[in-house]
Amino acid sequence: MDTTSGTLDEALERLHTTGPEFNGYLSNHGPMAVEALVRHGQSATVHRWLDDYAARLEDVPGARTPITDANWREALGDPRRVTDWTAYLTRQVAERPWREVLAEWWPRLLPGLAGAATHPVIRVGHAVRTLLEQGEEAPRIAELGHALGYWAARHTTLPVTAEPGGTLSPDEALAALPHVADQRTSVVNGLAQLPDTEGWPAAAAALRAPRTPDDARDQLAALVRAATHRYLGYGHGDAVLLVHAATAPNAILRTLPALPRTLWAASFAAAWTASAALTSVYSPDAPLPEPSTGQLTPEEVFARAAAHGDAHAIKLTDTALDVASWTPDGDDRALKAALRSLELITPGED
Repeated sequence: MDTTSGTLDEALERLHTTGPEFNGYLSNHGPMAVEALVRHGQSATVHRWLDDYAARLEDVPGARTPITDANWREALGDPRRVTDWTAYLTRQVAERPWREVLAEWWPRLLPGLAGAATHPVIRVGHAVRTLLEQGEEAPRIAELGHALGYWAARHTTLPVTAEPGGTLSPDEALAALPHVADQRTSVVNGLAQLPDTEGWPAAAAALRAPRTPDDARDQLAALVRAATHRYLGYGHGDAVLLVHAATAPNAILRTLPALPRTLWAASFAAAWTASAALTSVYSPDAPLPEPSTGQLTPEEVFARAAAHGDAHAIKLTDTALDVASWTPDGDDRALKAALRSLELITPGED
């Protein structure tokens, strides 16, 4: 095991002794942030970052009643059962091939993407990326079980659905979405306004539907790019929650290679609904001007995010670097969006 791999596995093992939430409802971003830090060459900062972050975390909640193959449906979406869910799904991935478990549970969990402001699916995306690209060490497989268990416990459906069937690209469709009447509210109350927001179903359906699984993957990448770019101008609507309009669909994009292709179109539709919903709830009317940042490399931008230290800023920067890597000459707007998050987000603001 190399030093980088050892750092990640040690960090995950530390985090698996803590609960998935703290202060009543805030998500534990530790597993996602440390994975991004290690991936982008910041392994040396991981344990110092985690020492500071872990001071805010809480113990694993007490178990209640074991979840089984026969009774899981009655426990779906019950956050009080999160430790039961974690025990059940970590056992599943330990005893069976993790891809098989993921393919079985993905369509069960996908309708509940909105739970905990999409943090569980983002955690899954980080776990799957590591398993696909860095190896299948036991702490990484266990992390997938923890992430899936958190998603199952927080499984929450949106009050609206969006079935793409129009002609617009993701950037055009995001720009055309109507906004809810009251944007100064919690995410739960904001999402609850969507059914009564005039024109929302038609606007959400105006996105072009993918024709093939590969087209769904490409459309999903275009959505991640559009949401990342949009953060540059509109992230001030809610600097933290609008991060998820980009990072949630990117988590799904990262997971697609581990899923049957038959699930790709539904995954794209779910990602679009979640990103569109957050955009409508929190996007302000007027954009901020683009900053003049000079030439920066992706490595320099991520180093700034690591020094800033906020988990949401680290994760948005991680996604922005993905977007920048998709074009030969990079993507200055994506990197500027990452830098914007460092301006807008106060460290520890989650």
